Parts: sequence; C-alpha cells; structure tokens
Amino acid sequence: MMTNHDIPRLQDIRHAHFLGIGGVGVSGVARILLARGITVTGTDAKDLPVMQQLRERGATIYVGYQAENFHHAQEQTGSTIDVVIASTVAGANNPERQAAEAAGVPIYHRSQGLAAAMDGKKVLTVAGTHGKTTTSSMAAVTFSHAGAQPSFAVGAAIANLGTNADHGTGEWFIAEADESDGSLLNYTPDISIITNIEADHLDYYGTEAAVHQVFTDFATQIRPDGALVICADDEGAAALAQRHRDAGTAQVPSAKVYTYGLAPSMNPTVRTNSHTHTLDLAITDIQPDVTGSGQQVTYQFSDGSSQTVALATPGTHNALNAAGVLLAAVLAGIPSADAATGLASFTGSARRFEHHGTVNDIRVYDDYAHHPTEVHAAITAANTMAAGNKVHVVFQPHLFSRTRDFAQEFAAALSLASTVRVLEIYRARETPIEGVTAELITDQLARELTARYPQSTQVASREAAVKSVVQAGTPGDIILTLGAGDVNQLIEAIVAGLNQHNS
Repeated sequence: MMTNHDIPRLQDIRHAHFLGIGGVGVSGVARILLARGITVTGTDAKDLPVMQQLRERGATIYVGYQAENFHHAQEQTGSTIDVVIASTVAGANNPERQAAEAAGVPIYHRSQGLAAAMDGKKVLTVAGTHGKTTTSSMAAVTFSHAGAQPSFAVGAAIANLGTNADHGTGEWFIAEADESDGSLLNYTPDISIITNIEADHLDYYGTEAAVHQVFTDFATQIRPDGALVICADDEGAAALAQRHRDAGTAQVPSAKVYTYGLAPSMNPTVRTNSHTHTLDLAITDIQPDVTGSGQQVTYQFSDGSSQTVALATPGTHNALNAAGVLLAAVLAGIPSADAATGLASFTGSARRFEHHGTVNDIRVYDDYAHHPTEVHAAITAANTMAAGNKVHVVFQPHLFSRTRDFAQEFAAALSLASTVRVLEIYRARETPIEGVTAELITDQLARELTARYPQSTQVASREAAVKSVVQAGTPGDIILTLGAGDVNQLIEAIVAGLNQHNS
C-alpha cells in the first residue's frame, strides 16, 4: 500500500511525463502541473478530447505507447524527464514505463503526483465509499462561488466549472481521496470530509475490516490542528469518529471531529452511538421542489444559527453531501451564507444523476452508481422525482468480485425500481470468476419480482435493453442507466428510440 513518504517534491519537478494522460485523474494532475509552470508530456492508447485541451495548454502528447515516446518527449521539449506519473492501467509491461525504469527515472502513481501538486496549499479532501465525486465537486463550486479561487481535482467534470481539475490562486486545494487502492494515504489534509464507510473493493482489501482500517489510518494523517468532518448517520463513519476520539491523547494530538447528519426529528432511527454527541450541523427539514429534481434543505448549526439552501440535486444523500461541504467550508473560514449560496449554484457533475434529455415528458438520467448503497440512493431519488410515475432502470454490474459479494444487495436495491434490465458484468480490470455472472442478481430479482416485471428475470443484451426500456416508458416516467462501466453509451440510442417511438 502506498504511503505519504513516496511523494515527489514539486520543486524538483521541471518535466513530468504522464502515462494514461487521457484518464480523468491523470489528466487532472497534468492540467494542474502545467498551470504551475512544469513541462508536461504524456501518452495514452487513444486520442481523447481532454488530450487536445492539454495540448492547447502547452502539453506534448502522443497516441499509442512506444518506448520511443519517452525519448522523443525529452528531445522535443529540450528538457530531461524528472518523473513519470502513471495511471494504474500503465502496468509493468508498458513500454514507456520500461523505458523510464531503464533510464532510472522515478515512477509515481497518479495520487502521488496529485499530492505533489498540493504543495504550498491548505488541503480539503473528500473520502468515503460513496459520494466522493459529488461532494468534492460541491466543495469546488462552493469555494469558487465564495471567491476562494481554489485548486481542485475530482473524479468527473463539474458542470459549473467546465472541468474536473484546475489550479487556482487561492490557499485551498480540494481533492477527491480514493480508497479503492489505498491511495488516499498519500494525502495529508487540513480538513477531510468522510461521507460513509462500508465494504467495497474487497478484491483489493480482502475483508471489510481492512476497509475500515484504511480510513482509521487516513484519519491520523489529518493535521493535528485540522478537522475530521464525519457523516454521523452512516454507521461506519460514526464508528470511525468514535475510534478517532478515543485514540486522541494530550501526548498525541489529533484532528478534531465534527459531525453532520439528519436531526433526530427527521429520522430518529439513524441515531445510534453517534447520538451521544451533539451534531455540529443538523438537517432539520427537506422539501423537494415541485419538479422533484431539486430540494430545499434547512441546516442548523450547533450554535443555533441556520441556513436554508435550494439544492439543484435531489435525494437525502445529496442533502447530506451538501451538509458535509457546508460544515467544512465554515471550518475553512467561509461565511455560512456565502457557502450556502455556493451550494445552491451547484448543478451536478458528469455521470452523477446527469440529465440527458426529455422526450414526451419521459426524462432520461445516467448515474455512476456501482455499489448497492449507491444504486439504492439513485433509484430512491428517481422515485421522488417521478412523483408516482414509473422508474425504468438499465443496470450494468461492475466487476465480477463486486457482483459475487453483493448480488443479493444489488437485487434488493434494484427492486425499488418499477422495471429493471440487467446487462452482462463489466469486467474492467478483472478476469472472469467462474460461476459469477449477472444471473446472480437477476435470479434473486426473479424470486422477488417476477409478478411485477418478468423482464428483470433475465440478463438483457444491450440492444434488447434499449428496445425494452423505450417501449416501457410513458409520459411522466424516468429512465435511469446505472453503472460504472459503459452503460452510459446506451443513452444516445435510448433518446433516439424515444424520439422514434413517440414520433
């Protein structure tokens, strides 16, 4: 597991070469280093739009990995490569990685490059099993709207800001801290929001206990005069808060814990051990707007003051995400009224309940949800928006290991929809696991839901899923694609099918 001892010093980097430069995370680091005056070169397997954006900012970029690119990058720029910053996909067999190794150039993971880019800034990270991208995007917009001019790097393009990463002149750097491979341990934040903690990425960690341990370790890396901002409504996060409080001593100072969540009057069932501590920020009221696509949320601080925010994002989970940002912003010195106004301006980030069109009053949305908790939250929000109409889901399981570990939980979450089509598993970085198929989910759905919609009992081809969901939609309904793979590539066909079906 990577540690924060393996971070390059920014002042030692004059030229950085990136492998996988078209990826959202790597391109973000490249963008920031360019803005900080560092020569940037890099390669990716395909020529993606973000690579042209980087070229326009001064980067030299190649398409297709070749050892010669490593050498040409130095010849073309007239500068020696000091570091290579690599995506996870650029493994040991990557020819440019091998060229760097042969030349004795140090190779760093994307997260280590990002940690280097944070040099000289105060750092706000967002960590947690779910909601990191939305919450960190909310924070970037909130700080920007308040005039803080932050640097930021998050996992998806932010609609308000037009990018997922940028270098700002202000004192704060906002970053999404990824736990999937332990790389969050590369950061030493001043403030960190923890949205939730539960079992995931068991292909990497092996056990749920190991997942919880990495967050415990991460909390100790927050600066002692900093803040650990915890969602007290999540059992795993609340347990972390208690462990962190218990571990702190006068001899070993640690960051102070602050909590946010629903007020007991909103949902008394969420109060467990966290209720022994007064919430620093409580949600006291949530009122969906007339379209169901937004909500008015009232937040009360422990001193009795309050702010009401008209959020443009639906769902209790987004009300909680915004609570974490509001609390963190105030701790960072932003007036609560300014933070509330900034939150109200946030319109979303790519693939996070993203609206892709409305045809004959049938709304089409896409969400990156790939864990049962995320699927549950997305469908719950869609049901609220549908206001009694139907929600039709096309779901693509992501990873064989995750499907194996959570098939029953996926079925339970999907059962909240009106109709479901389940695609084959998106393998991503994994090789198939014998006996693990999407039928693990659909078989469970069949036992519970055959009477409601038989089509959920079988795995649909992509073409059949599009045809079926188009035929199912009626005015007022919502069509929702879910998954972290390439299910979003069906959206264009779904919208076109709706237009043809209703012409």
